[in-house]
Amino acid sequence: MGTMKWLVIFVLMGISSQATAMTATVFASTSNMVFFQWTGVTGATSYEVTVTLKSSPSNRIAFATYSQYTVMGSISSLSPGILYEFTVNALGDSGNVLSTASFDSATAPNTMDPIQDVKAMDSKTLMASFSLQADATSYIIRIQNANGFYREDTVSMSPAEIRSLTPYTEYTLSVIAVNSAGRSQPSSPVTAKTVLPPPEIISTSSPSNDSIMVSWTPVAQAVQYTMSIYKLGSSHQMHYNTTNTSLTVSDLDAGSLYFIKCYGWDPEGRKGESSPYVNQTTRPPTPSSVSVSVVITVPGLSVSWEPEVNASIEYLVQSNNNLTCASPSTSCILSPVACGHVYTIQVTAWNEAGPSYPSSPVVFITYPCPPESLALVESEDNCTLTWDTMPYAESYEAFIKRSDSSEILCNTTGSSCTFQCLCGYTFLMSVFAVNQAGRSPQGPVLNHTNLPCCPEGVSVKSVGTDTLEIMWTASRGAELYETRAVDSSEVILCNDTAPVCALSDLTCDSPYSVIVAPCNDRGCNRTCQAHTKDTAPCQPMDLMLNQKNVTCVTVSWTASNRAATYNVRASGPDGTRTCTTSGNSCDITNLPCGSTYEVTALAESAAGLSLPSFSQSLETVPCCPVNLTVEQVTQAITNVSWSHAKGAHSFITSLTSIHGHARCHTQDYHCLMGCITCGTNYTVTMKALSQSGRSSNCTYHGFSSSACCPSGVRLYSRENNTMRVYWRSGSSSHTYIAEMVGTNNNYNCTASPGENSCDIENVQCGESYNVMVAPLTPEGSRVNFCSQRQYSVTCLGNNIGTVLYRSKRSLD
Repeated sequence: MGTMKWLVIFVLMGISSQATAMTATVFASTSNMVFFQWTGVTGATSYEVTVTLKSSPSNRIAFATYSQYTVMGSISSLSPGILYEFTVNALGDSGNVLSTASFDSATAPNTMDPIQDVKAMDSKTLMASFSLQADATSYIIRIQNANGFYREDTVSMSPAEIRSLTPYTEYTLSVIAVNSAGRSQPSSPVTAKTVLPPPEIISTSSPSNDSIMVSWTPVAQAVQYTMSIYKLGSSHQMHYNTTNTSLTVSDLDAGSLYFIKCYGWDPEGRKGESSPYVNQTTRPPTPSSVSVSVVITVPGLSVSWEPEVNASIEYLVQSNNNLTCASPSTSCILSPVACGHVYTIQVTAWNEAGPSYPSSPVVFITYPCPPESLALVESEDNCTLTWDTMPYAESYEAFIKRSDSSEILCNTTGSSCTFQCLCGYTFLMSVFAVNQAGRSPQGPVLNHTNLPCCPEGVSVKSVGTDTLEIMWTASRGAELYETRAVDSSEVILCNDTAPVCALSDLTCDSPYSVIVAPCNDRGCNRTCQAHTKDTAPCQPMDLMLNQKNVTCVTVSWTASNRAATYNVRASGPDGTRTCTTSGNSCDITNLPCGSTYEVTALAESAAGLSLPSFSQSLETVPCCPVNLTVEQVTQAITNVSWSHAKGAHSFITSLTSIHGHARCHTQDYHCLMGCITCGTNYTVTMKALSQSGRSSNCTYHGFSSSACCPSGVRLYSRENNTMRVYWRSGSSSHTYIAEMVGTNNNYNCTASPGENSCDIENVQCGESYNVMVAPLTPEGSRVNFCSQRQYSVTCLGNNIGTVLYRSKRSLD
């Protein structure tokens, strides 16, 4: 193992009794020594420390013994950057081991070689290069200077930048290796010096389009300056040396961008840090190929020039009239410019460096001013347009646009133009003056409208008793039509924009002269042809009806028409009846009964129809019922019924005889009449009444009442079950029938005219009988309204017994 030096450091401390196991840890380490500590153990009389290589635990390379009062020690003469295992044993009186603790620790790296190389990166940064050590995890560079500056920078590799230093200052540098166990001793120092700081460029400018002037602040310790410059897009750099702090560079390209930097030189001949690049553009070149043209729409002058390639230039155009315009392109417009003027124009280019020299002046005469004082002279179908002459005008263009969109163009060097102008057209006229610069702006526009043309296809017709409808074809140029109707007493006007007019409130049956005059802003054309038209006849008045008979009525009226035919109409639910005349009355015939009519009269002539007269109501007499029936209800009462009668509202029905009469008044179609005498012949009449009281007398076949019912009816028993019915007869000319109606048996017998009794055989006794005696009608049927008597017929053995009268009953 070789000879080893052992250095033992004893630390005596009071040790309290320990109830726990002993522990041991590293306190510190260097490249050849490790300091450690442990916890005391009760009963220990000494402590033994053994050191082995971690990679070879069986190879003991050092050991030390400490007293019972020591809890810290160290082992020296170790190798740098090696990992060791340390074991601490607590020994008793007999040398036995009471407790054991172990720990691992490496020694710090060995002292490094001096820094190999130091370079100045800029005025505040040095780049240091050194050899790396395998057992180091990082490095510390120690920086010092004579002014008391001290700093340690931790770095991970070589080369390493040392920043934030003072420009043009000398520094002492050393390097220290570091691992997990600690740090090595500093290497031998080396010296290095930072370079001069960069000059600060104060200003750059371009005095002309081929030069740049640069100035900067002085740098302490600088004995000379170098300025470098190159153009954008070029790899060629130009360098200029000077001891001054400003420099002007000439023979540069106009309108080009240059990049400039500057640096100083120290007394040792070292180049200082360069300033950042600044850029400066030279002034632009003088614009060339300047041309001028007219822009009518603005109005203005368009000025253009040759473009500059790859240049950000603003151009300023100026004229002798203090007009200016600016543009970044190759043209701009001077506006507003006046017509008929002379302009001198120059162009100057500008960039951030300043202006170029102005271009050569260009003299330009603008277009002429528009002619003034336009006037129009009319002669028959032609018109002549005149105007004033204008300065700088070489010719004139007259534009005449007609309202139908057709155009007339007149070119002349004079001051007038003649063209055809017809009725109904509107003309818009303008004149332009022309020279080499172009045509003048739009001048005053002369608006001239001719009188409209007379309408064609005029028709006048009567559309009412007081209205004429006038229609025509729309005429050229007309905005309004004035229609005038004149008769002997009045003038009627109608103004409308449509080609139709209705003149109303005219006098009926009167001739009118009608003129349609077309109008516009210029006035009305009153030379158009007149048209004559009669109005419709006047309305018949005071209509009167005179009833000649039940089927005819005479209608009359008053009227003052010159020549008219009158049509009379009676209109109702049953149709229409008419009559026609040229006079003032006529008859309407064949009027049916029970009808109502509205009667009007209408005048008609070649001019049309009048209004109908006010109507009169006509009512004919009501119709008589076609069928009428009389039925006898009782001996003294009859029921009269009849069919519907057209036009009848109520009826008065009468039955008349020598013994008297019966009458009823009703709105129904039947009525009951009392006080009828039996066995009497009656005359039947009726009066049908309309709602207005008109009446018709109706006559029908006569009615004979039935024979009178007998009185004093008696029932007597006879031999052989025979019964005799007896009565007192009111008439000896009628046949009577006697009936006995019992519960189980019915009997009857008939008595010839003049007789007043009859017998009924084999009558069953022991029943009650209803006994009735009634006359027979001529047709042989029994009268149904005679009264009955009730008798009970008793039995006496097998024969009829007593006959008892019980009561008198009427026939149900």
